[in-house]
Amino acid sequence: MPRSILITDIAHFVGGPSARALLAEGANVYGMDASFGDAAASAAFEAKLPGVKALAARTPEKAVADVMEAEGRLDVLINNDAWPAVRGPVDEATDKDMHETFEALVFKSFAMTRATAPLMKKQKAGKILFLSSAAPLNGIPNYSLYAAARGAANSLALTLAKELAPFNIQVNALAFNFIESPDYFPASLLENPKAREKILGNIPLGRLGRPEEAAAIVAFLAGPHSDFITGQLIPVAGGWATAR
Repeated sequence: MPRSILITDIAHFVGGPSARALLAEGANVYGMDASFGDAAASAAFEAKLPGVKALAARTPEKAVADVMEAEGRLDVLINNDAWPAVRGPVDEATDKDMHETFEALVFKSFAMTRATAPLMKKQKAGKILFLSSAAPLNGIPNYSLYAAARGAANSLALTLAKELAPFNIQVNALAFNFIESPDYFPASLLENPKAREKILGNIPLGRLGRPEEAAAIVAFLAGPHSDFITGQLIPVAGGWATAR
């Protein structure tokens, strides 16, 4: 039976590449995104990425219900939360900045997981992935809001792994950094030789990670060969960060 998979923020970060990898393995992939405001926007995305079913649902509960109505089960939730890593010193950040960052990178995935967990408990099986960041593993000056929120999401994943393990639900987090993505590395930045050299100088492997490399790891953790892996925070950052 094909796996049913729900990806949040599918139009951003590594949502698209992950969907392609999962579709290639025969999964039924559903996607949520704030850009799916109407039928035309959803249809345009489905045409761009054939095989994905774009959900117009605006709440976690409705999105999960839509997948359940179509599939009868939800096997994998991929919290692919995307939010700008805005640079700035802590003394210039506002409460509004902090609230917005945590809303996008922590509260949203918490709500999605809360809506999903009862169904997976009932199934006695499921996988939840947090596509997060390596920023809190190494620390990046002037990115305190982003690093703090990603760190909270990482901790949430590790805690839920132990909480949900008795129900045969595996929870893991991928700590990405330096992955090619227009959300974090726009073409205008990478086409600037000095900027590109500065970026690559931080990466021990000397290059950015390819989207398909990130997607392959997502697909593995979403598949049956990772059933004995849970509670892991896996850095995918070219050697820039290691798990502690």
